[in-house]
This record gives sequence, structure tokens and C-alpha cells, in this order.
Amino acid sequence: AAAVGQTVARIAAARGVTGTEAFFDLLRADRLGTTILHHVGNEENVRAIMRHPAHTVGSDGLLIGARPHPRAWGTFPRYLSHYSRDLKVLTLEETVEHMTGRPARRLRLDRRGLVRVGYHADLVLFDPATVHDAATFDQPREPAAGIREVLVNGVSVLTDGTPTGALPGRALRRTEKGVSAL
Repeated sequence: AAAVGQTVARIAAARGVTGTEAFFDLLRADRLGTTILHHVGNEENVRAIMRHPAHTVGSDGLLIGARPHPRAWGTFPRYLSHYSRDLKVLTLEETVEHMTGRPARRLRLDRRGLVRVGYHADLVLFDPATVHDAATFDQPREPAAGIREVLVNGVSVLTDGTPTGALPGRALRRTEKGVSAL
């Protein structure tokens, strides 16, 4: 717990060891449960990737530990606000398609990813003018702003930023015949 929020360099210096030694000491002490945040990437590359016809939005941010990466909570709102609304890398409609229909098609999630009769009603109702990520490295679990309602299978799970307590979602498994709920 003492290492949470610290850099590997700072931990190593305090312990009088190399960064590599400090890193492996942390892994051993935490039985491989340690997570680490890397600050890498190039914004121009991110924008170019977003414009690629095969691009879909996703995050590898894990929602575990005391300090998950802020993108675990903020990837999708950040795309809507920073990249679509502010930088205009994609239109709002294109951004939503990259988040919904495109990944559903790629993963062969039957009757998901689009708003159509007979499709599963997995919907996020947001205000395009105010939606934005609020999670930071200091407050990584801060919910996004501008999201009014979240529906999973047609059931409200979030209303005005407050969880409803409903848990209608199910893990999905792809089978030879398509996707089935577990």
C-alpha cells in the first residue's frame, strides 16, 4: 500500500536498489498483483489510428486495485469529449459508431451495437455538450460527467450518475452459432 501512487524510480531510491530490483520486489511482495501505469504514446499517432477504417474504441484499463488507470473509467467519455467534440478527429456519429456498431460487428455480437427493433437495448444517454471524463491519476474512479442514463438490456443501471442497483447484464460467450449469455 505504501507504493501506491509512487514512481518505481522513487521507490527504488528510497530502498537503495535499482528500478528493476524495486519492480520485481513489488511483484513478489504483492504476489504478482501489482499494476503499473506507463506514460507512453503520441497524440498524432492516436488521432491517425482513430481515423483508420478498422479502428474501434476500447481500453485495457483494469478496474482493480486502489489506483486503476483513469482510462478504465474515462476512455469512452474522453473519446466523446476530447477527440470528437473538442479536436473533431471524428464526428460524433462516427465516434459512437467506433464505440458500438463497429466493435459489435467485429466481435460478432448478434443484435448488439445498434439501436434497432429486436436488438438488445444497451444504451448510454449523454449530453454531447457536457460529457467528459473526470477520472484523474489522483482520483481514478471519478465518474464521467454528462451521462444521464445507462440501460443494459433495457433496464436502467445508472440514472443521473447514481447506480440503480439493477444488474441485468450477463457475460457473453461467442459460440459457433454466435454469441450466448453465460
